[in-house]
Amino acid sequence: MTTRRDFLRTGAAFAAGAAAISIAGSAEAKGADQRDPRIDVAPEAGRELGPTPQTTFKGDMPYRKLGSTGEEVSLIGLGGFHIGSPDSDADGIKLIHTALDKGVNFLDNCWDYHNGGSETRMGKALAEGGYRDKAFLMTKIDGRTSASAASQIDESLKRLQTDRIDLLQFHEILRMEDPDRIFAKGGALEAVLTAKAAGKVRHIGFTGHKDPLVHRRMLEVADSHGFHFDTVQMPVNVMDAHFRSFTHQVIPIANQKEIAVIAMKTFGDHFILDRVLADKLAAPIEMLHYSMTLPVAVVVTGVERMEILDQALEAARTFKPLTKTQVASLLDRTKIAAADGSTELFKISTRFDGTAHNPDWLG
Repeated sequence: MTTRRDFLRTGAAFAAGAAAISIAGSAEAKGADQRDPRIDVAPEAGRELGPTPQTTFKGDMPYRKLGSTGEEVSLIGLGGFHIGSPDSDADGIKLIHTALDKGVNFLDNCWDYHNGGSETRMGKALAEGGYRDKAFLMTKIDGRTSASAASQIDESLKRLQTDRIDLLQFHEILRMEDPDRIFAKGGALEAVLTAKAAGKVRHIGFTGHKDPLVHRRMLEVADSHGFHFDTVQMPVNVMDAHFRSFTHQVIPIANQKEIAVIAMKTFGDHFILDRVLADKLAAPIEMLHYSMTLPVAVVVTGVERMEILDQALEAARTFKPLTKTQVASLLDRTKIAAADGSTELFKISTRFDGTAHNPDWLG
């Protein structure tokens, strides 16, 4: 695993040309009188991806429904890998507490982040002062067999100091054979369903960053077994729309199936952000607003310093869906930089594939 990013830099939104894409739109919410005036209806809402979901502000934090689960989650989610990056537990715990106090309730994590250090740190934070009750807690496991998955679930529960995981996701669905292993007799799904029946797990999803075809394969295998995922996590950023696009190839299927989309890698482990800022293509908050405009439930972003958290909170506070014209302009600016995938190394290399470097995690 590679740590990322020194990304808080000043920027402004740069105007540029236009290219057509049907993507934006906004929430024509049921009970519009309950909507915050910051959420309005963008002109000429597109239909290829669907409109921006209904979004409700509570104070300065926008919230959305998590697919068909009945849960409501903050539009900004706190990334689990990066919360393990600060040198001291005290610094990481302060970030978690501040985020929860400011209305962020979606916490991301994974069994393998920092060799368990991220979960251990988050567990310490949630064990204090009733913070567990403020959090919708998600973590991920790498195990592909029932035995390895069961062991990792119990280890995560112990580290996180909790008796239940609100959302458990199969991590790094990167290979075409991963779905078959998980759904096979003796596969990981058996352990996850057992954990759910025991009250250890409430909802089930999967995540990956390699190729949208692998995500589609996972959904096809689930359908063949009569299984419905609650969530799917994937890269959603200003480069993805142009190269092996999860946005175009997976989001419409997930929305049709009422599977909540969890967006990640808005800044691409710093590589996207570095290119965007170097070429003056967009500002960081504009990039976050782009991901938030799409039909996703939550945008997970890595936070390892307080100023990065402040920027994420500012993006949430100031969020209004980008118009169709704004989206077209932003994608027009980024299409050349995105063309060869070099800013999305998680798609074209094994650099960020933890299970490729540690195959024993799969079981």
